[in-house]
Amino acid sequence: MPTVLWIGPYRFFFFASDRGEPLHVHVERENMVAKFWLAPVRLQYSKGFGRPELGKLKLMVDENRQRFEEAWYAYFGN
Repeated sequence: MPTVLWIGPYRFFFFASDRGEPLHVHVERENMVAKFWLAPVRLQYSKGFGRPELGKLKLMVDENRQRFEEAWYAYFGN
């Protein structure tokens, strides 16, 4: 599970088995997790995060989208 970025308590990462899916990033804090598609940025699922925190996470994903996409292609290839 390559970690792409830490922002405060949030870890943004991919699973090695994600190769066959569209571009996305997982984010976790403690026992909470969410998955965001990257093109366009939208929530795919969440477990444990509240709505206000998910809004903040979506902004973080939006702001770092290019970084996540570059990390995706560097890890999985084109």
